[in-house]
Amino acid sequence: MVQDVEKGERICASCGLVVSDHRIDTGPEWRAFTTDERNARSRAGAPTNYAIHDKGLSTMIDWRDYDSQGRRFSAKKRSEIYRLRKWQIRTRVHSSVDRNLAQAMSELDRLTSQLGLSKSIKELAALLYRKLIVRRLARSRSIDAMVGAAIYAACRLREAPRSLEEIARHSRVTKKKIGQHYRLLVEKLKLKMPISDPANYVPRFITQLGLPGEVQQKVLEILEDAKQERNLITGRDPRGLAAAAIYIASILTDNRVTQRDIAMAAGVTEVTVRNRYKELVRRLHITMAP
Repeated sequence: MVQDVEKGERICASCGLVVSDHRIDTGPEWRAFTTDERNARSRAGAPTNYAIHDKGLSTMIDWRDYDSQGRRFSAKKRSEIYRLRKWQIRTRVHSSVDRNLAQAMSELDRLTSQLGLSKSIKELAALLYRKLIVRRLARSRSIDAMVGAAIYAACRLREAPRSLEEIARHSRVTKKKIGQHYRLLVEKLKLKMPISDPANYVPRFITQLGLPGEVQQKVLEILEDAKQERNLITGRDPRGLAAAAIYIASILTDNRVTQRDIAMAAGVTEVTVRNRYKELVRRLHITMAP
């Protein structure tokens, strides 16, 4: 389909059929050729952001005591601005839910930054947390643990998984506590969580180990073959399977990496890598080079 903006028509590119006409242009009525022009002419604010406790809709009074011209406020004006700033902060966080969200979103921002997660995962984690708190489904629960659980759930839903150990390493609570709150979150929100796929871990591990693309391609082929083999993936730690497949692929493509390096990148033990490696080689009948 081709959009003809000037005529307001939607046309099929292969046969020329006009599918619809008189389409309304929802864009701005002005034109801008630079970023500064666009920002100056735009009359809309920033989009709402679930990762901010008030969704970014409230105003903020800057902490600097200078006006728009760069001149310093007088003593009287400074005291007035101080009172305005104080009451503005109080009105932004006036209920228990707002205070909870303010603390939780601060922890969420810190954790996602340290884990290097994308904005979409951060937004989804914030949305999951908001659903629990606004509906009063998680009273008297640890904020830090619930934030960690929301991040873990968001990572799995976006197929960019992080292990509980990784999240607990940067959190202020234990892996066990995050796991308990994760189960509560899934139960209360009735989420259907996808099964962790070892292939989702591969790109991150390959990047950490500095291996070329041919190794990643071989790893994905090995894991695809493993899915066809009954009971080879079910009940196994996906990180261990991904690590073992990387070890096999590194040997087959002559880009050898030690089991210790792979185990450290995957966050598993060398014993796990060896056991999964032996299983894959035996069940998939892979011939390894000496």
